[in-house]
Amino acid sequence: MTTQATYDDVNLILKLFEIRREEKLREARAFVTGKFKASTLEEMNQLCPPGSLEQTYLRMSLSYWDMVASFVTAGVLNADLLFQSGGELAVTYEKIREVVPAARKELNYPAFVANLEKVADMYLEWLEKHNPGSTAAFQARVRSR
Repeated sequence: MTTQATYDDVNLILKLFEIRREEKLREARAFVTGKFKASTLEEMNQLCPPGSLEQTYLRMSLSYWDMVASFVTAGVLNADLLFQSGGELAVTYEKIREVVPAARKELNYPAFVANLEKVADMYLEWLEKHNPGSTAAFQARVRSR
């Protein structure tokens, strides 16, 4: 997070914002950041049963934010600039944080949302650096929704 943001970073963030405005992705993001509340795999499967619209929303939102996070982990997108433009990526991961280990095991896919996890954790470090003491409050606020 020490490199200077470039015009390419800005253009990529603007493109990602444009994609976020797509109606179905907007609905998916609203579901995950608002209505999704599960702390176990069983709760997640009840809330988002296979083949349901809710499962589609969950997969759509997670894959979008994992893709965005992959740009950061690959060094293509400046993390500081992304973090300054919003924290929804971290909100999304916090909503599923407790379920991820069991989901990875059940899916037999250790890399499930790994980019999202890494960048969400980077965001928490960034948040703490810029707002000392705010990380726990952020996590509690997200989990209480």
